Amino acid sequence: MPNLILLRHGQSQWNLENRFTGWEDVPLSEAGREEARRAGEKLRGVRIDVVYTSELRRAIDTATIALEAAGHPEMALIKNMALNERHYGDLQGLNKAETALKYGDEQVHIWRRSFNIAPPGEKGESLEMTIKRVMPYFTGHIVADLRAGKNVMVVAHGNSLRSILYQLDKYTERTIMDLNIPTGVPLIYQMESKGDELEVISRA
Repeated sequence: MPNLILLRHGQSQWNLENRFTGWEDVPLSEAGREEARRAGEKLRGVRIDVVYTSELRRAIDTATIALEAAGHPEMALIKNMALNERHYGDLQGLNKAETALKYGDEQVHIWRRSFNIAPPGEKGESLEMTIKRVMPYFTGHIVADLRAGKNVMVVAHGNSLRSILYQLDKYTERTIMDLNIPTGVPLIYQMESKGDELEVISRA
């Protein structure tokens, strides 16, 4: 039975500065690099056959650091923008506390935590829009590898990983909004094919 390993990138510099990051390509903080290293140590001895990341450097660097710590320094990464973080539109780069002072706590909470309301700006994505971007790629590529018996690691972002867990853990539009995925902590799902379905057998 194959494993699906989900890993949110380590703390980024803008996580540290409490800014909306989205598709802005900011680096890991020093704490984030250490989180990535510790994540890799937790995965030492775990077979990893394929690694997918977003196209953003905080995910790529987390994967590289974690794989080295796990004993897989030569593994190639498959990078795709479908796994990028949710796009925060005009909010990207803004300090979250300052944005709340400008627009009000309630409005910012709606932008951040509603299922189908996107933040302002032409490129802004709701979580629903992010799920519709992530899941075709997940189904078409990552699930195919799992069905082939490969252990797959996906290193991505809070909202792109929530998109995957929305399906795997059968969240609702309401309950998914309460899910917070910590940075730098591997989530390991043991999977099994049952007919046309790929089911979760255990979680660690």
